[in-house]
Amino acid sequence: MMSCKHRVGGIDKVYVQTINQLLLLLMQHKYYFTALSHNLQQQLIEFCPQLLVKSPEIIFLAGGLPNPQMFPFQAASITLKDGRAITLHPQEMNAALQYGPTPGYTLYFKRLKELTKRLHDPPNWENFETIVTAGSQDGLCKSFEMMLNPGDYVVTQEPVYTGTLSIMNPYKPKYLPIGTDADGMNPEKLREALARWDPLDVRNATEGVPKVMYINPNACNPTGVSVSPERRKEIYAIAQEYNLIILEDDPYYFVQFGDYKDYPSFLSIDTDGRVLRFDSFSKILSSGIRIGYATGAKPLINQILLHEQASILHAPSMSQVMLFYLFEMWAEDLFSNFTEKMADFSTLRENEAKIQKCSRKLSGLCEWSIPTGGMFLWLRVPGVQDTWSMIMDNAVEAGVILVPGKAFMTDTNKPCQYMRAAFSLAAPEKIDQGFASMAETLTIIRREVKVQTA
Repeated sequence: MMSCKHRVGGIDKVYVQTINQLLLLLMQHKYYFTALSHNLQQQLIEFCPQLLVKSPEIIFLAGGLPNPQMFPFQAASITLKDGRAITLHPQEMNAALQYGPTPGYTLYFKRLKELTKRLHDPPNWENFETIVTAGSQDGLCKSFEMMLNPGDYVVTQEPVYTGTLSIMNPYKPKYLPIGTDADGMNPEKLREALARWDPLDVRNATEGVPKVMYINPNACNPTGVSVSPERRKEIYAIAQEYNLIILEDDPYYFVQFGDYKDYPSFLSIDTDGRVLRFDSFSKILSSGIRIGYATGAKPLINQILLHEQASILHAPSMSQVMLFYLFEMWAEDLFSNFTEKMADFSTLRENEAKIQKCSRKLSGLCEWSIPTGGMFLWLRVPGVQDTWSMIMDNAVEAGVILVPGKAFMTDTNKPCQYMRAAFSLAAPEKIDQGFASMAETLTIIRREVKVQTA
């Protein structure tokens, strides 16, 4: 049952809120947790820092925190490209250099929640929570650890981001790969893959059924396409029917072109608390600061918190403090302006020109869809059964390298006609040179194939 949260009128609004709250109550989130995850317990000393926050005057003899007076770092100043600077004085530096709360540096954590509420506003926001992670991939890793047992079924779009495959593959899962096209994951193919199960049986089963679905909805890596709004609603309805948790991995949310940035997120339509959303600033602020954040129903986020406590304790404090003061300096309007400029830069100044170069060089040799954002072109090479040896041998020798398509497939033993080109970093003249070398390589290979089949 989908939410009607956008209807107006007092009675309708109260009715919809009541229905949404009932849908959330029906979700049994513990059903999705693995035995390993169930065995995790909150560290017994975690209550100590919380007491310190509530009563700063208390004499704190509980935590094993090093004395910041011994740290060699006194202060820091980070200069922005507009000439302004973020200055961290000793008090701010102490917070940046010290252990912090697992959910995140308190001031930064609060700012992220405000941003998420403004951008997505899920129907049951008061029952949702956020946690700061060491990059969005860290959040993904903890979530699969939380919900995936060895040999479990897992639904995923295909092709799929290689980093996600590197997380899932050690579990030896039974993949249910769902094909994509120019509008993203295909709901009809999703239904076909799930048709072997009766929805009622799925809800009552504890094993042998899929529980988790991974999807990269915007400017997908590697295809560069986005899931259409109509498909998002249909996919969510199918997830409701088959009781799936949706892992919405969206690192390119702020790097979308044109109207695609207005597509509703899965989180924004999540009436049930079945979406775990992963966000990142890596593509627009810095990939090296290793800061992402996850948002979802409180039982899911609270369980991820236990996995964080048992591994990294918390995301890097220095990065969180620095980002908080950056957002303080920018405020809401300046942050929005910055993301708009990022999209404009990507679309107008750089990527369109690079894609045009691809069109001139590879036209007739490859097929592709124009990306909706992000950094990638997903190229199909007709007449070449598998791109692996072509790239690793011929293309490298010609002075250019792309990623062979099988790196993004759940079964790497099968041949793949695709390859991925990244257009975000290389200078336009290098892009031109690279596509020219790729075109020459493909022309030679096609000529050889014709000779062999003659």
